[in-house]
Amino acid sequence: MLSHHLQSALKDLRDLIAISQKDIDDIQQAAHDNQFERLSIKEEYLKSFESKKAMIDHEISKKMSANPQKGLNELLNEVEHKELENLKFELSALRDINQRYAKMVLSVGSFYNSLLERVVPTEMQGYKKVASSDSTFLKVRA
Repeated sequence: MLSHHLQSALKDLRDLIAISQKDIDDIQQAAHDNQFERLSIKEEYLKSFESKKAMIDHEISKKMSANPQKGLNELLNEVEHKELENLKFELSALRDINQRYAKMVLSVGSFYNSLLERVVPTEMQGYKKVASSDSTFLKVRA
């Protein structure tokens, strides 16, 4: 059963990595709508992975409770060890790709915010940002 949960969690992680790579490709092409469309899919994979991880933890805990004198290395077979190592590797890969994506998102967000600030200068009034009174670029005529 543990092996099944590990394989299923690995599939979810690999799917998340593929989606995150598509997000990186799309942000480079300024195809932002595609990223927003995939948000719900990513959330489902995350929920699924978290559920499977909880099952993995439960299965390992059961094995350790049944054999408290044995270490984890002795409790898991060769296939389970390999799958657990693969899980660690894929988690690391997901973390790396998400860090790259986050840097790109911050850069693009900063660019858009600075562009907006140039087009419509703002000033702080308490905790609220409002259009500056000396903003002459945009004028409304009735």
